[in-house]
Amino acid sequence: MFSSSEFILVLASIWDYVIGDPRSWLHPVQIMGWIIHNYTQLVIKLVPNNLLRRLAGIILGLGLILGSATITWLIIKISAQINLGFGIGIEILLLASCFAGKSLRVAAEDVLEPLREFDLTTARSKLSIYVGRDTEQLSSKEILRAILETVGENAVDGVTAPLFYGIIGALIPGVGPVPLAFGYKAASTLDSMIGYLREPYTDLGWFSAQLEDRLTWLPCRLTVLTLALFSGNPRRVLTICRRDAVLDPSPNSGWSESVYAAILGVQLGGINSYGGIIKEKPLLGNCDREITPAIIQKALALTRYCFLSWLAIAVMILIFIRIISSFI
Repeated sequence: MFSSSEFILVLASIWDYVIGDPRSWLHPVQIMGWIIHNYTQLVIKLVPNNLLRRLAGIILGLGLILGSATITWLIIKISAQINLGFGIGIEILLLASCFAGKSLRVAAEDVLEPLREFDLTTARSKLSIYVGRDTEQLSSKEILRAILETVGENAVDGVTAPLFYGIIGALIPGVGPVPLAFGYKAASTLDSMIGYLREPYTDLGWFSAQLEDRLTWLPCRLTVLTLALFSGNPRRVLTICRRDAVLDPSPNSGWSESVYAAILGVQLGGINSYGGIIKEKPLLGNCDREITPAIIQKALALTRYCFLSWLAIAVMILIFIRIISSFI
């Protein structure tokens, strides 16, 4: 029989795969986003000093991350005291909300569907919902590249990293998988909203960007290693990653995108436009073949296999620990 942590990890993963995030439900990230937006607007309005803005950013980062972890832990404890089944249900739903596996698949398919029908206008419009780059003039090849880059980047911070911290939490007695996963989700949300190297977030978002980079570092490398092993030729894949990932200014997204490019035999990066400003990202991978919808489906499958392998290993470790503990 599963213990609570194994049971919650498995059912939360199933929930995310089958149901995902119902649009009619208030998502915890929306609450985090509301807090971040209102706090940062207040600081920008009232705090002109750069040093004080950095301090305010540190307070926001630590407060939201630790607060998210603590509040979810309290919610679970209180719910379990009301009714054990109710508490477990709340824990499953909260953990499932940290995973973005189905959301990533739905987003990719949302853009691919009109693209298959050669409806570039709709595909560009759909893509603009999910990426920060300008999409109005993108060709079908550029749209496909944008989708695959989004899949590669978000595979870590939206799928494997939350699972990693959920597993770590499950291994800590009295904590459970949700609080640490939620703490990471808060860090990721902070980085996506204010972790920009431009005003007005240069100082305010500095701490959040640095912290998220460090929290993502280990799960990103483990994801790269796992996917490289799946490829059947890990030496080749890792060689390409070591060659190209370091060219990307991000300490993590360059690695996560590079491993998908290397395994799938495509090239990512190149020229993008953001708000009319042209930026050239480093080229990642070798251009052995063109990116197609089938290639993107393979990328999504790789993400799913990585997630499931980690989940299986975690469940076996937790069961092993429980069996050993019963003999002590």
